[in-house]
Amino acid sequence: MTTWQTGLRPITIAILAMGGEGGGVLADWIVALGERGGYTAQNTSVAGVAQRTGTTVYYVELFPPSADGVPPGGQPEAVLGVFPTPGEVDIVIASELMEAGRAIQRGFSTPDRTLLISSTNRVYAMSEKESLADGRVDEAPLFEALQQGSREHIAADFMEMATRSRSVISASLFGALAGSGALPFSRDDFEATIGAKGKGIDASLAAFGLGFEAATLLLEERSEPSQDAVPVSIGRRPPDPEKEAARAEEDRVSALALSDPLQLVGPSLASQAERVVAEFPEPARVMLLRGCVRTAVFQDTSYCDRYLDRVARIAGLEPDPDGEARLTNEAARHVALWMCYQDTIQVAMQKIRRDRLDRVRTEAKAQPGQLLQVHEYLHPRSEEIADTLPTALGRRLAGSKRVSGWLDRITSHGMVVNTTSAWGYSMLSVMARFRPWRPRSFRFGREQQAIDGWLDLVVETAATDSDLAGEILECQRVLKGYGETHAHGSESFASLMSAARTLAGKDNAAGVLADLRTAAMADEDGTALRSGMAALNGAVTD
Repeated sequence: MTTWQTGLRPITIAILAMGGEGGGVLADWIVALGERGGYTAQNTSVAGVAQRTGTTVYYVELFPPSADGVPPGGQPEAVLGVFPTPGEVDIVIASELMEAGRAIQRGFSTPDRTLLISSTNRVYAMSEKESLADGRVDEAPLFEALQQGSREHIAADFMEMATRSRSVISASLFGALAGSGALPFSRDDFEATIGAKGKGIDASLAAFGLGFEAATLLLEERSEPSQDAVPVSIGRRPPDPEKEAARAEEDRVSALALSDPLQLVGPSLASQAERVVAEFPEPARVMLLRGCVRTAVFQDTSYCDRYLDRVARIAGLEPDPDGEARLTNEAARHVALWMCYQDTIQVAMQKIRRDRLDRVRTEAKAQPGQLLQVHEYLHPRSEEIADTLPTALGRRLAGSKRVSGWLDRITSHGMVVNTTSAWGYSMLSVMARFRPWRPRSFRFGREQQAIDGWLDLVVETAATDSDLAGEILECQRVLKGYGETHAHGSESFASLMSAARTLAGKDNAAGVLADLRTAAMADEDGTALRSGMAALNGAVTD
């Protein structure tokens, strides 16, 4: 006798997790929990495409033990499924916000049936990381869709809870499942299941407790619906700790910029800080002080003075010095970014920064005294090598196809450098110490000439169209990275500057250039920008 013949059915649970998050352990816990309570339980899994670190759908069915109403002949035979059926899943557990969205998309979570438990943390997909602009998915509509696509939604940063407990997210999600009350088991039953595994029990129980408390709190905050009201989701989008911390830091920096700017730049840049306060609009002060620090770290204090001289050219044409001072702000931002371009010296400096290595240890959850190795995958091309050499030698190398081809063959497979080894760290450290010789390098002269030419166009344009001048400044955003990425950006930048000259004096010139810049950052092969440029040229011809 089967379940459909008796009207009895199993509890269906789908778990969407990525590699290393303990999704299989979570599924095993639920199976063990059910079996301890007399349920017939089954767990299956189907691996998905490795969009980030590999995604797996774990599926659990818990068939209840005998109950009143069982027909003569005894307990029916449990026939369990092996994969979640859209529209027939009672509980969905997602380890990440986008995975919860996929559960909605695939029909696993439905508003008439499903309790959705999701962590609000993000692990960005490759499509988001590869975007030349900010390719991150807007989380607000995603969260709204999760609310509408589930009967109840319990959402919190369960990854942060697991990290805080030095455990994995499966433990805090297990706690959320217990706190939801969706399964007919007590908290003691859940905790006993964790204790029976015998590995990392204390850390898992700590994370479990945090997840349990978070789910319980969300349930307690649910308002009592009226008799005519339709039940709604209880999930809410919690504040993002990182964003809140960033806003608090921004407020702190802004206050210091007004009260004591020297604290932001240090005594070595005291004269530059005084100049910022004396010569530039107050709304641009924070950005200018940051630019001073960035350019000084990139090169030296004289380079910082050069930075301020360049921004001063734009600030002198500021149409709104007592308001937002947008033109000066944009100049302060983008001039600093271009002046601190990515070359081999800068890359070496970034790789061996103490705070970077400390961050890697933190993210890897390395214990004090525990050995950790950091391997860098580098792929220098002949162009980067030539750019680092003295101008005369770099020009000769760049102009020699035979030597460049020979170097490219040597470096074609890239290289791996162990930053935490004596040899690897020393090699990068020596490269970083070439910073004083950077002004003699082949690339340095080219970059300074290009920056000055760009600013000449901004100054010329600002006299008649400050909005267009602001958009010309923002076009620097397409210049990113190094190697092929930078080469593509340089081509796009040249096209945008050509468009800016064409648009000068025309209606909505700033809006058109902004659209072209967006097109330039839409893809790496430049298809969207070429289409936009063709349309612009056609319009000009007509």
